[in-house]
Amino acid sequence: MKIVAAYLLAVLGGNTSPSAKDLKDILGSVGAEIDEERIELLLSNVKGKDVTELIASGREKLASVPSGGGAAVAVAAGGGGGGAAAPAPAEAKKEEKVEEKEESDDDMGFSLFD
Repeated sequence: MKIVAAYLLAVLGGNTSPSAKDLKDILGSVGAEIDEERIELLLSNVKGKDVTELIASGREKLASVPSGGGAAVAVAAGGGGGGAAAPAPAEAKKEEKVEEKEESDDDMGFSLFD
């Protein structure tokens, strides 16, 4: 993810086709670890493609990904009556813990801190 961010920063800075050296310079400037294999993989995947088209394509793909929200429903449902309000937060906490575990298990092959 940090490599993608470095690539986007280079593009935003006016470099329409950043090189591996450009990305290494950006990552090095903030003290981030440099993974040359991932840099080369990213550059080979985006070579000859327009960044705005890649972002638009990614948005379409993300639109089909479920975004959860079950905990908010449980809290909203429990807020209606005085007696039912106490058990609802406990149920919400259980659901939140389960969701956090599921999210950490499935990072889709990349991590913000890789």
